[in-house]
Amino acid sequence: MTAPRLALVGHLEHIALGRVARLPGAGEIAHLEAVRELPGGGGGIAVFQMRRGPGEVHAFTALGNDDAAAFVRERAGQAGIVLHAAVRSTPHTRDVVLLTADGERTIVVVGQPLHPRRTDPLPWETLRGFDAVYFTAEDPDALAAARAARVLVVTARRRHVLAAAKLRADVVVGSALDPRERSTLADYPVAPGALVMTEGARGGYVETASGTFRFPPGHPPAAIACSYGAGDSFAGALTAYLGAGLTLVEACARAAEHGAAVLKGPDPLTAQTPLVY
Repeated sequence: MTAPRLALVGHLEHIALGRVARLPGAGEIAHLEAVRELPGGGGGIAVFQMRRGPGEVHAFTALGNDDAAAFVRERAGQAGIVLHAAVRSTPHTRDVVLLTADGERTIVVVGQPLHPRRTDPLPWETLRGFDAVYFTAEDPDALAAARAARVLVVTARRRHVLAAAKLRADVVVGSALDPRERSTLADYPVAPGALVMTEGARGGYVETASGTFRFPPGHPPAAIACSYGAGDSFAGALTAYLGAGLTLVEACARAAEHGAAVLKGPDPLTAQTPLVY
């Protein structure tokens, strides 16, 4: 296998992640402790996982006009991600992630995620030369540009974008445990080549026109420190391995290990493991 050329088309957010003794009730105050700042969100965590291996990784995104956007840009550059970012005249999206003692996360999103649009002056035509693209954005025309890559992986949360674009994804990936992502091939006007649904500690399954098969879970730590980013790390690794030419069966099995790895914490970007091609 050779290192693939990979890209994200979607959102990167500014994350403040910390621990709380418990989630606050109505009228209560929670103190966020051991706070870490990192780039994240559905696209952000995935693209950093994609960068955990050799080869080029690009991000087509949009950034705000404040210090949170500058932080995301700087951290992406330090990681070696080639950033193609449209600049919006609004503050950048911030997420506050509250971790409880069991490692479960609750997320508060401040503002709306900023997504790239096909009308943004970004080098969309270069996507034709990419081995795989992971799409988490909102613009059907941007999805059409991403379709020019050899392999197109789309988050299940963008089912409505696929329907609007009337395009076929190679893979749609999501969580069967999340009502926003759980779906079947029949839910798509143009069915993807495969639907990959994770199920946490049970592993997950793949649905194709020829049938359904399961893949095993990764090996989680004895104690879960941080569940934030596990699914997105799986999606990023899945995209990378498909771009490298692995079969869907093998790509899912390998990606499951990367999803499980981030559970050891203390945050997904420090817990992610290298891709091996």
